[in-house]
Amino acid sequence: MLNRRMLIAAAGVALSCLAAIPAAAQETIKIGLILPMTGPFASTGRQVSAGAKTFMAMKGDTVAGKKIELVIRDDAGTADQTRRIAQELVVNDGAKVLAGFGLTPLAMAVAPVATQAKIPSVVMAAGTASITKASEYITRTSGTLPQYSLPVGTWAAANNIKKVVTLVSDYGPGIDAEKWFTKEFKAKGGEIVEAVRVPLANPDFAPFLQRVRDAKPDAVFVFLPSGAGSLFMKQFADRGLADAGIKLIATGDVTDDDILNSMGKPAIGTITGHFYATAHDSPENKAYVAAFKKANADMRPNFMSVGGYDGMALIYAALEKTKGDVAGPAFMAAVKGLSWTSPRGPVSIDPETRDIIQNIYMREVKDVNGELQNVEFQTFKDLKDPEKADAK
Repeated sequence: MLNRRMLIAAAGVALSCLAAIPAAAQETIKIGLILPMTGPFASTGRQVSAGAKTFMAMKGDTVAGKKIELVIRDDAGTADQTRRIAQELVVNDGAKVLAGFGLTPLAMAVAPVATQAKIPSVVMAAGTASITKASEYITRTSGTLPQYSLPVGTWAAANNIKKVVTLVSDYGPGIDAEKWFTKEFKAKGGEIVEAVRVPLANPDFAPFLQRVRDAKPDAVFVFLPSGAGSLFMKQFADRGLADAGIKLIATGDVTDDDILNSMGKPAIGTITGHFYATAHDSPENKAYVAAFKKANADMRPNFMSVGGYDGMALIYAALEKTKGDVAGPAFMAAVKGLSWTSPRGPVSIDPETRDIIQNIYMREVKDVNGELQNVEFQTFKDLKDPEKADAK
C-alpha cells in the first residue's frame, strides 16, 4: 500500500511538472534576428525587422505545425556583440535559426557559431560575395554587390559612357562593387580614370568628389552603404558635378527608398542597378507595400526590408519541406533550390552556393506624382552571384 501511495504521489509530481511547461513550448521555433537597431546603421535594422514582421503579418505565425517566434536582438553594428548575441540566442534562448546581419563584418562574425552549432543562418542584408563561403550553414536572401554592380557596367558601356571614376566605401562590399563594375565596364571597352575609396566611418565626401570633378570623367560609379546617400547627394550637388556634365551611376544602395525623398532634386536622373524598388510593378509588391506601410506608420519599404521579408519566406518554405524539422543539416538541404515569387520578382536559392538568384533592374530616379521613385527600365534576368560563378 505504501509503495502504491508513493507511486501515485510521484506520478502527481511528474504531471504537475509537465503542466508547468507551456503546452506550445515544444512546438515553438525561435528565430534569433540579430540587427543594428541602434547606432549609425539603425535604418537597416528597422527596415529588415519590419520586413520580417510584415511577412508574418501576411502569412501567419505557424508553419508545418510549428509556431514561429521572432527574438530580435540589437548588436548596434558591432561584430563582437553580434557573435556574443548569437551564442546567447543559441545556448540560452534556444534559437534554432539565426538571421538578420546588417553588415558584412557582422555576418562573418556569426559564421563560426553557425558551423559549430550547426545552426541555419539567413543573411538578410549584408552583401559581400564571400559570406556564404564562410559556413555551410549560411544562406542569403539579400544579394551580392557583384550581382548588382556588373549590370551597371554593362549599361554604362552600352550608353555612350567612355570614362568613369569609381568611388566606393572602403570595405568588403565596396571593393566587390569596384571590382565587378570595373571588370565588366573595361571588358566592354570602357576606361577607369581613377579608383577612389572612401572611409566607411564618418565619411566627408567633399574632397573625394573634388577629385572626381578634377578627373573630368563621363560618369562616376558609386557604392555606399544604405543610409549614406543623403549626405553624398547633397555634396555631389554642392560640388557641381552634375553641372560639369558628370553623370551619377551607382548601386541601388545610394538611392535607398528609405531616404530617397529626402534627397530632393539632385537625385533626379541618377541611374542605379539593384534587386528591388518600392515602385516595382507587380501584384505581389503592391500587396507587400500596402501591408508594410499599414504596419509601419506609412514608412516606405526599401530593399533591406525585402531581404527580411524573403528571409522569412525562405525559413517557412524550408520548414514546409522538412515537415518542421529545424535541424541544421536537414534545413540546409531543404534550402537548396527553393524558389518563390517575391515582392521583387522571381527568386531562387542556388543549390551550389546557397546564394540568391534574382532579377537585377536598371532604374532611374524620377518624380512620380510628387514623390521620388526608382523607376525600372531594364531587367537582367535570373542573375547568379558572378563572383562565385567566376571562381568555378
